[in-house]
Amino acid sequence: MIRKLLCGVGAVGASLLTASAAFAQEAAAAAAPTVDKGDTAWMMTSTLLVLMMILPGLALFYGGLARTKNMLSVMTQIGAVACLAMLIWVGWGYSMSFGNDFAGDTLKQFISNFDKAFLKGVTSESTAATFTDGVAIPEYVFVCFQMTFAAITVALVLGSVVERMKFSAVMVFAAIWLTIVYFPIAHMVWASSGLFFVMGALDFAGGTVVHINAGVSALVAALILGKRVGYGKEIMAPHSLTMTGIGTGLLWVGWFGFNAGSALEANGSAALAMMNTFVATAAAGLAWMLAEKVSGHKPSALGFCSGIIAGLVAVTPAAGNSGPLGAIVLGAVAAFICYLAVTKLKTKLGYDDALDAFGIHGIGGMIGAIGTGIVYSSALGGPAGEDWVMADQLATQFKAVATTIIWSGIGTVIAIYAAKAVTGLRVTPEVEREGLDLGEHGERAYNY
Repeated sequence: MIRKLLCGVGAVGASLLTASAAFAQEAAAAAAPTVDKGDTAWMMTSTLLVLMMILPGLALFYGGLARTKNMLSVMTQIGAVACLAMLIWVGWGYSMSFGNDFAGDTLKQFISNFDKAFLKGVTSESTAATFTDGVAIPEYVFVCFQMTFAAITVALVLGSVVERMKFSAVMVFAAIWLTIVYFPIAHMVWASSGLFFVMGALDFAGGTVVHINAGVSALVAALILGKRVGYGKEIMAPHSLTMTGIGTGLLWVGWFGFNAGSALEANGSAALAMMNTFVATAAAGLAWMLAEKVSGHKPSALGFCSGIIAGLVAVTPAAGNSGPLGAIVLGAVAAFICYLAVTKLKTKLGYDDALDAFGIHGIGGMIGAIGTGIVYSSALGGPAGEDWVMADQLATQFKAVATTIIWSGIGTVIAIYAAKAVTGLRVTPEVEREGLDLGEHGERAYNY
């Protein structure tokens, strides 16, 4: 009898254990995020759109603005640093930006640890969360999407130093700059433990991490590198505004992946970002030409292209943080201010920012980042709640902008002088006059 009783108790216990294990498995399954195929497809598409912004978009935009003898060198530099950025991103960039937190509260505000170096632990089964609880995309897709951001940002910096910087120096500079400037700022902006994220700074798609970062770095690099031979004495007009126009169109189309893709989902936030990327850019393109007309010049194709890029830059941090009306105003204001920076400020201060990387990306990024603190208001159609205080948000935006400027400036000084120590910075005056296409790469863009 006792034996039968013990067997019965054992059976009940085994049943309870089985039920508990089944419940635990169900709970774990319920807690695991579900990969959404629609979001995944959209993010893969967005990633390819951002790649298109680099090659051929930025390569054609910058290449057309350069002189004939430097066309291929510009395209080669952009393509090469983008490829380098992708490999470094896989090596340690992703881990530094979006890996696991360091212990303690200080270091984790600036970088993640190296547990995911060379994508350790990232598999086809691992996921990255979106902004909706329980919904995810494959982690590889998130890695690729953010990888294209790193690639285009370092390529943007080159706009100020083309036509005179050694190819070898460009590559050394890019590797160091990505590591000490881009990856930490990307973490500060987008990682949940990052400094800017915690303080509540608004940056939907990278106004600080991409545009202010690249623009300020471009200015610092240009100042250290010095002016091109003949600058201010010789005509250095763009050799092909047709190419620049084509590049502008490709950049605008690709920017929908850049901005709307930053929603990480195919949802209403992505739709808002898409709308704002249309209207802010349209307003900026027209506003730049109006500024030319008011200044006594003819509305130009170059001005139109410059205005388009200025609007895209300015709306980047506000893409999902503004209503369409606010985006229109922001784009138009940014175009006017960038026009003054390019035509007045650069001339007055005398720096040689060859393709106006600072005048458009740096200044436009600052206008966009600070302006986001205004257009976020519900009175302008933004998503701010009732308890939101504009003055507090503007203070936060100013802090984020100032920190980015300082970090970018110091980091660029370190990276550019490190490149100088390793390879030297500038080509010889003879190579510069001959053109970097032949001098650095042994080929011509045009055989006539």
